[in-house]
Amino acid sequence: MAEKRTEITDLGEFGLIERVKSSFSLQNSTSLVGIGDDAALIACGEEYLLVTTDMLLESVHFDLSYMPLQHLGYKAVVANVSDIAAMNGKPGQITVALAFSNRFSLEAIDSVYDGIRSACENYKVDLVGGDTSASASGLVISITALGRVSKGKETLRSTAKMNDIICVTGDLGAAYLGLQVLEREKQVFLTNPEMQPDLEKYEYLVGRQLRPEARMDIVHELADKEVVPTAMIDISDGLASELLHLSKSSGVGIKIFEDKVPIDAGAFETAIEFKIDPITCALNGGEDYELLFTIAPSDYEKLKNHPDIHFIGHVHNNPQQNVMLTKQETIVPLKAQGWNHFS
Repeated sequence: MAEKRTEITDLGEFGLIERVKSSFSLQNSTSLVGIGDDAALIACGEEYLLVTTDMLLESVHFDLSYMPLQHLGYKAVVANVSDIAAMNGKPGQITVALAFSNRFSLEAIDSVYDGIRSACENYKVDLVGGDTSASASGLVISITALGRVSKGKETLRSTAKMNDIICVTGDLGAAYLGLQVLEREKQVFLTNPEMQPDLEKYEYLVGRQLRPEARMDIVHELADKEVVPTAMIDISDGLASELLHLSKSSGVGIKIFEDKVPIDAGAFETAIEFKIDPITCALNGGEDYELLFTIAPSDYEKLKNHPDIHFIGHVHNNPQQNVMLTKQETIVPLKAQGWNHFS
């Protein structure tokens, strides 16, 4: 009898993570939060140490036909800093592991590190080590970030409470639409190399895709206003996916309102141009690196006038009811249709 074979696509990324998590237990008293949040939480003196790792692979996470190497280095750091921000922490150090084939020159690798250095300077992070290796094909960049958060200020995915207000920063869907623009221009170029890309109209969207920013500014502003979110996660796989993570981790239900979800005007127009529903881009696009968090109702007054924090819904006590009220006032279930690494 043939040995049973289960395809990883049947399980998906999050199913695989749950499978790994279920087969390991924490054995050290200093390991407070392990697999399943934006970063691990480790006891370390008067503070908690935060640890997170992200890996980017050529032809899976990025396409070098339109992703400048310097932007790639910057974005790789941002992905990790964003995870630290989602724990309400502040990044301090990174290590970088880089694998590349012989089609990359020294100058090309310098460009990657130029982007990493720029991000380190921007977020006040130190590069303290790493590794380099040959790759059979393509470029791989893996970064581990270390951060810290004061005890009592840490914010997990698993601590949202009934009646909490759901907040999101910035705007959503622009990074996904920037990717659609870049892919379209790539196809135009492949069809006719004489054609030059026309990206001026889409500068904001393309920038959101190629060189995003982590919302450390929001973390600092929340601290200034003495607001500790009850739960938080960064938006890398799409708003809907992240809302469902909060629901599952916290054992609560989610209700959001379509007309409260922030979408940039240019992103809205571009979605229509591509014949895509703008709210679909906002819910499922991913790579926005905005922060999704919940606050106690008592903290609403402190944040209600913030120009870049949007109140999109609330938490209730039925984890089986994760829904959105549309502009037509119909209730639709939230579905995780964002980025799937193994599809």
